[in-house]
Amino acid sequence: MYKTILVPVDISEDELTTKALQHAVYIAKLEGAKLHLFHAIPDISRFSISYSYHYDMLSSFANKALERVQEQLQELANGIDLPNEQVEFSAVFGSARDKVLELAEKIHADLIVIGSRRPSISTHLLGSNASGIVAYAKQSVLVVR
Repeated sequence: MYKTILVPVDISEDELTTKALQHAVYIAKLEGAKLHLFHAIPDISRFSISYSYHYDMLSSFANKALERVQEQLQELANGIDLPNEQVEFSAVFGSARDKVLELAEKIHADLIVIGSRRPSISTHLLGSNASGIVAYAKQSVLVVR
């Protein structure tokens, strides 16, 4: 039923990531599916516009941030009880919701498994990544709490 499972993770949110990964790994084992871990790094261009930082300094910061996130994703991938060929990961700069939806189409994900907190009034007023993904995804989405 599922061939590719996309798991958006927030590197700074261990609890949400762990819960989502547990479900995704379970399903991947049952289905023989690939897992694709993904992290969206907030877009750095907002800082450059707001604070007029020098491009070289921002570029260096962005490269280091991407390198660090990829190391953390590799560590996460190494801890998953699946064969290496079943686990991929990637990270890009941009809006989490938009980048998750773009990647889901690109890798032909059958399922998106994402962690989420219990909704609150601020989540309903401001929106959240999970709710945005659920609202706009063309594939099934499993929200794990």
